[in-house]
Amino acid sequence: MGFDVSGAGGRVGLSALLVSALLGVWLPGCSPQPASGPEEDSQTSGRIKVVCAPEAERLVARERAAFEALYPLAHIELRTGSSREAVRALYAAESDLAVITRELDVDERAAAVRGRLELDGYRFARDAVVMVAHPRNPIENISVEDVRRIYEGSHIRWSELGGRPEAIEPVIQPMESDITQFFLQQVMGGTPVQARVYTEASDSAVVARVSGNPWALGFISMAWAGHGAKALRVASVTGLPYSLPDPEAVYKGTYSLTRLYNLYVRSTGPRLANGFITFVTSRDGQALVHDYGLVPTSVPVRFVRRSPMQSTHR
Repeated sequence: MGFDVSGAGGRVGLSALLVSALLGVWLPGCSPQPASGPEEDSQTSGRIKVVCAPEAERLVARERAAFEALYPLAHIELRTGSSREAVRALYAAESDLAVITRELDVDERAAAVRGRLELDGYRFARDAVVMVAHPRNPIENISVEDVRRIYEGSHIRWSELGGRPEAIEPVIQPMESDITQFFLQQVMGGTPVQARVYTEASDSAVVARVSGNPWALGFISMAWAGHGAKALRVASVTGLPYSLPDPEAVYKGTYSLTRLYNLYVRSTGPRLANGFITFVTSRDGQALVHDYGLVPTSVPVRFVRRSPMQSTHR
């Protein structure tokens, strides 16, 4: 995959904005700190506070390091909080930029409208939720319907997918995490998780459990694919073609479990926040997205080659 030309970030307009109902609880530790001295607020200088969802923290830390290396008068304070906490802090003017690994939900949009808060949103990365199994597990393909049945407790053995008779041991990430909320919406479709599951705190922990257990099944961000667990080909419906979450499929949206990472800023916020967004959505910032293992959103992307991805159950 290569980058052809520079490009500005794709803006996701959201008119309307403060948020009294949603913001009843402020984030702990986010109160403004006294500045060490007068600093010009410009696209490349000043101070801003960013609250970032845990799943994007490592990527945003790389973006910050590159930006501050280019612009030494820019100081970006990065704190980790859930996507909901990041939105709350932005709405309460306790941070200047929210980085979330999902879209704004209905309640957050309604709170912005009620509070007359004007927001600008920018998509800066595409991610895929990857179903992973042990490398020695003979199963290569799975449908979203199969996954739902496993986590609802209807499918309990790998033989029901054409594999061995051993019991499937499903793994899940914490219920409050964005990746699990996406999984519940897109895979479970409102059906509760009723299977006996193992809970792991992070993508890396899921990879460790699955790569050490021949009969485990889990889901992770595509940034962690290839770290020891085997990515399964996924079909949106049983009988349709199966595909791996390769960058081209994720970029085009043809992989069924694709999600977007977003930057949100107040329209009247510091200019430096917009300068940082401009960098993240530029060619250089999007190259960091690619290097991290996710898929750029705001620059033209050229795919040099792609392996065949269609197959059937073994």
